[in-house]
Amino acid sequence: MVRKLSGEECGDAIASGDFSPSITASAAMVALVLTQSWCPQWTWMNNYLKDLDSDPEIAVYWVEYDREPFYDEFLTFKEETYGNRQIPYVRYYRNGKLAHESNYIDRNGFLRYLKN
Repeated sequence: MVRKLSGEECGDAIASGDFSPSITASAAMVALVLTQSWCPQWTWMNNYLKDLDSDPEIAVYWVEYDREPFYDEFLTFKEETYGNRQIPYVRYYRNGKLAHESNYIDRNGFLRYLKN
């Protein structure tokens, strides 16, 4: 599954300090991609993420927060709570636990972080 995070899901993360287990543990392997629409590296990543949509063990969630009404709040949350000022910012979870973090990464690196 590959899908956009909803405004409610992002708002809940801002309020609680992290994304809900209903997201982070929604599959054996989960990736959250927090980015902005203008980012060229996001365009590259988005192309290979679509190929993962049919794998039932993988869930990928993304948000282009510069296109959302909660932009300022989310930017502050991402930079201050997660300590990451670059985009795209990716958080990898296995069995609901944070396993890795990265910024832009190619397909092979993405899958390596997701699966190992």
